[in-house]
Amino acid sequence: MGRRKVEIKRIDNKSSRQVTFSKRRNGLVEKARQLSILCESSIAVLVVSASGKLYNSSSGDSMTKIIDRYDIQHADDLKTLELAEKTRNYLPHKELLELVQSNLEEPNVDNVSVDSLISVEDQLETAMSVTRARKTELMMEFVKTLQEKEKLLIEENSLLANQLGKNTALVTDDERALSPASNSGNNPPETLSLLK
Repeated sequence: MGRRKVEIKRIDNKSSRQVTFSKRRNGLVEKARQLSILCESSIAVLVVSASGKLYNSSSGDSMTKIIDRYDIQHADDLKTLELAEKTRNYLPHKELLELVQSNLEEPNVDNVSVDSLISVEDQLETAMSVTRARKTELMMEFVKTLQEKEKLLIEENSLLANQLGKNTALVTDDERALSPASNSGNNPPETLSLLK
């Protein structure tokens, strides 16, 4: 018998959800390790749980080396996408990742106190809230500039419509003056009277 397909949707039972998260996270890390060995590549995996806990794993090189290499390779892309604002928020995250990495790489993990882990978690949550706030601020500024552009375009459109209306009125006045219907009675036009 084959395995049955699992429907991909949120698991309602909290304990089942936590067990599935742990198993799948471990499976993801194992697959990343295998890919790193098979293809001689450096792989970094970051997973953030629903409660906000950070899990990271790297194979091939350390997490900081992978991130630094990525930064160097994609520096031009960052410039072209105007991510200078995001890099301001990225630097504290990078430092926090280095702190987490150094805590994880210590030879005796039992010495890491719960208080220090709680402190790191609080710092990560603070950094995430600052990032979200800055992103929201940038989006609101962008919306405001779009609204200002919209107002300018509406004003320009009404100005052009007014100019078009005036030009149309002038053209119709000129057409009436030049049209043969405006010559009342049987008076011949001036050019014909000159020919006689």
